[in-house]
Amino acid sequence: MRNKTAKYLLTALAVFITLIHAIPFYILITTSLKVRGDFSSRWALPDYFTLENFAIAWESANLDRALMNSTLITGGAAVILIILGSMAAYPLARRNTKLNKGVLILFVAIMVVPPLTALVPLYQMVVGLGLMNTRTIAILVNAAAFMPLTIFLYSGFIRSTIPKELEEAAKIDGCSTMGIFFRIVFPLLKPVTASVLIIACVFIWNDYQFAIFFLQSSDVHTLTVTMDSYFTENQNNLGLVASAAFMAMIPMAILFLFLQKYFIAGLSSGAVKG
Repeated sequence: MRNKTAKYLLTALAVFITLIHAIPFYILITTSLKVRGDFSSRWALPDYFTLENFAIAWESANLDRALMNSTLITGGAAVILIILGSMAAYPLARRNTKLNKGVLILFVAIMVVPPLTALVPLYQMVVGLGLMNTRTIAILVNAAAFMPLTIFLYSGFIRSTIPKELEEAAKIDGCSTMGIFFRIVFPLLKPVTASVLIIACVFIWNDYQFAIFFLQSSDVHTLTVTMDSYFTENQNNLGLVASAAFMAMIPMAILFLFLQKYFIAGLSSGAVKG
């Protein structure tokens, strides 16, 4: 009886938390579907449904350009994180030396430090290199910001999940270290790779702090910077702003839906067991 009661209470709690998190999305969607001049309650459904806001917002906010910039920056940083992060984590997970332990502890310590603390010297370096207003610097900065977390997750997953016997058998067959990693280890990293993609891509996609400093030209503005200026220009037309915001979040929602089945397994294996 107690187990059933506890189960019902946990289910009710889960439903309640879900509803709380769904409220902002409900308000965003209903607002985006309202015609201009509809001043009804934010909780109320639109008196007249319209999709015109989406077409106007797409053209007036230059969302196509902003979407392309955000996609290139997020995708470029994700490729660097997955390839370099997994390769760096492999020796840290397999070679149990004092040096490797110290390096891993250093990465964990770096994770605690807010990236903005290095903004001033980083800005000076970027200006000196002539990389201001380039997608390249946005890719590199975001990749560097999430590299410690990526290495931490990959090393924990490799150490706790992938048996060494597979690698030893391949080594006996004459496979090189790089061959062992890319042919045997890397294909088994799908769960933790999904976790890295979801965590890093969502934050990089929504990044504002680096984008506002390093991407000041309108040609390289990301979605967050574009949305900020668009909201300032259309404070009296929340329907347009809501439509633009809804379109901006769709790519990350699709990414999460495709990778969600790997997310929990990769995160728990890499962080808890590691």
